[in-house]
Amino acid sequence: MTSKLIIGNKNYSSWSLRAWLLLKEAGIEFDEERIPLDLADSAQKIRAASPAGCVPVLKLDGATVWDSLAIAETVAERWPEKQLWPADPEMRAHARSISAEMHSSFGTLRSCMPMNCRAMGRKVAIPDELGEDIDRIIAIWAECHRKYGDMDGGWLFGDFCVADAMFAPVVLRFRTYGINLPESAGFYPHRLLESEALQEWLAAAESETEVIEREEIGQ
Repeated sequence: MTSKLIIGNKNYSSWSLRAWLLLKEAGIEFDEERIPLDLADSAQKIRAASPAGCVPVLKLDGATVWDSLAIAETVAERWPEKQLWPADPEMRAHARSISAEMHSSFGTLRSCMPMNCRAMGRKVAIPDELGEDIDRIIAIWAECHRKYGDMDGGWLFGDFCVADAMFAPVVLRFRTYGINLPESAGFYPHRLLESEALQEWLAAAESETEVIEREEIGQ
């Protein structure tokens, strides 16, 4: 099975990180093509790869899959031995629910705190709507730790799964903007930052030279 993942800038593209980290942590081999965003020819190049005109895009044995959640479901289906959803039905339903919530919600957080891996110590104002998004994410991580924290692995549901990839960019956002977490919500971020795959992504982000000014938020 041959696969190629087309992504945007590693410093800024949170949706690209989700698909990339899922494949890397699962140990699935793939070719990588990076299309820098916000350049004169970016939209044309991405549109040639995806009918939606967005990254990430997964090319898999002739099939084209776009949207991070669709890619995650396709990868989990094609590589069932990787167990990218929890085996237990109740845990699997929980993991799917928070993954879909991450996919469809938290618009204020995305706009007020864009992912910017290279930036550290940025400060932004936290209006009520942003505070609500942050509180909800903390509650999600704390609940996972309360329910599954005694399982080996240290991820949200013990072993790495799609939900961990979906929430990875939020960990990096909180890291960039200095969001303090209670102990109950800090276990998953700590585990993610220990990931060799995540550290590989961060190192590549540091080496990128492109700057997207509208994403450089905070002081």
